Amino acid sequence: MENIAHYFQVHTLMLIGATILIGYYFGKNMRLIKLPSIIGFMIFGAILGPSFLDFYSDHLQESLGFITDIALGFVALSIGLELKFSTLKKLGKGMVYVILLESFFAFGFVLTTIYLLTGNLPLALVFAGIAPASAPAGTVAIIQEYKAKGSLTKALYTVVGFDDGLGIIIFGFASAFAQSLLLQETGQEAAGFLTTILMPLEEIGISLLIGVLTGIIFSFLSKKLKSNEDLIILIFGFVLFTCGLSKLFHASIILTIMIIGIFIINTQSAALIRRIQENLKTFMPLLFILFFTLAGANLHISAIPSLGILGIVYVLSRAFGLISGARVGAVLGKLDDKIKKYLGLGILSQAGVAIGLSLLVKEDFHGMGRTISEGVTSGDYIGVTIITTVTATCIIFEIIGPILTKYALSKAGEI
Repeated sequence: MENIAHYFQVHTLMLIGATILIGYYFGKNMRLIKLPSIIGFMIFGAILGPSFLDFYSDHLQESLGFITDIALGFVALSIGLELKFSTLKKLGKGMVYVILLESFFAFGFVLTTIYLLTGNLPLALVFAGIAPASAPAGTVAIIQEYKAKGSLTKALYTVVGFDDGLGIIIFGFASAFAQSLLLQETGQEAAGFLTTILMPLEEIGISLLIGVLTGIIFSFLSKKLKSNEDLIILIFGFVLFTCGLSKLFHASIILTIMIIGIFIINTQSAALIRRIQENLKTFMPLLFILFFTLAGANLHISAIPSLGILGIVYVLSRAFGLISGARVGAVLGKLDDKIKKYLGLGILSQAGVAIGLSLLVKEDFHGMGRTISEGVTSGDYIGVTIITTVTATCIIFEIIGPILTKYALSKAGEI
């Protein structure tokens, strides 16, 4: 079955067209069993991917990676356009408590459980550093599909927007500390430790700078446009340009374009903001089909058996940390009861950012630490363990995350 793609030579454009058409109906039919459309898109993607038909081979997925970047760019813009300072002020410092505690609880619980299980502190630190990273696309897709509105919806937009930046900082510090421990194993000094922990701060600084500058230029040009057709062209051009600029300077696409959205909603007229949001809603569903189908194709089902006890512990401790941290933060911040009860359920998705960080670990930790077998160091072991486990656990989080987000919004009465 895995060689079926070789019997049918399908042009890439034809495959993308079929993905949109068939994927749409896959997603639509998920409603019959009361599941979100994006679960249907991912199932369809898994069927087309290497796990089954192999139409979307690993090589083709890599060449189509720009589609994922574009979709994430528009997701980030949508998040930013919901983060008005006056609205955040009404939520108060409670949201700050939530964002800090859900991230640090996830870090703390994963660090503790993985260390107790393995006795390997550098490995536990890296797992803990990856734990706060979220996948905002799933949460935003559910909110938009079910037209959710209310205080929980606003809180979800805020958390999945800002915890990405905090997650990058946490990972940077955890990775730096883990590398210093590995260097000490071989009697080396932790050369470049300060540089390593400053890297995530540099990435966030570059994202802020690019986001603000691009937001200023976009706002200036958009005021001169009268028709929606011209505005759509401007939006597409700026999102694609900023995606490329972010990759060029190794900045976060999500954080950079989210800053553009935040700048626009807090400085521009309500009429312009409404026009931008309405235009985004016209083509976001198309991007979601492509994004989540490709995400499904990237899920190697064969990785699930490798989950093991380590993966199960990671899944449970990360979920418990995020849910309990969000609840404690909401209680301390005296937020609405429905935010206390359900916010944690809406932020469990984990995918691209986590896999990207795990690939970074595999690269940065290569050859570090003591030799544990022929040609393999403790750093190599950490790299392989992280990439294998995170890939497998992301399958779990990408399936349960959207389902629990829908459940939370439904129970909160915001669908």
